[in-house]
Amino acid sequence: MARSTGGGLRVGTGYDSHRFDVACELVLGGVRIPDHAGLSGHSDGDAIAHAIIDAVLGAASAGDVGSHFPPSESRWKGADSLELLTIAMHAVRGLGWRVVNVDVTVVCESPKIRPYAAEMCRLLGDAMGIASEQVSVKGKTNEGMGWIGAGEGVAVHAVALIESD
Repeated sequence: MARSTGGGLRVGTGYDSHRFDVACELVLGGVRIPDHAGLSGHSDGDAIAHAIIDAVLGAASAGDVGSHFPPSESRWKGADSLELLTIAMHAVRGLGWRVVNVDVTVVCESPKIRPYAAEMCRLLGDAMGIASEQVSVKGKTNEGMGWIGAGEGVAVHAVALIESD
């Protein structure tokens, strides 16, 4: 991975999706959401954190969530995804980049994202070392269409803007 050559902006996109699993606790954007099926995954299943990791790593040309935290490695089993995001940010900063802002869209029929969005922005900002005002999290439904509309899981899209130090 090459270090930033200075002067510039880059954009990265991230995507993640997980099925609901009643045996798991629901964690989105670091927030534990009660009374809802969780997301299956090797770590804690936090699809928001995973999509952001892919977005910031992609913007820095530094791989993806799977290359840094492979599910084949038992040490990542049940891992806190905010900690994974913090580790990914160390890699990005080590390459000479810093996050300008992150924009996230969560697609699901439930839970409703708005009541948790401010806390998600705070926790995600803390994990990335940026202000919560530099993070946007919003929810959208899939209008009852497809596997998301049937309530089988969640999909998350993230965009990150980074700039060289």
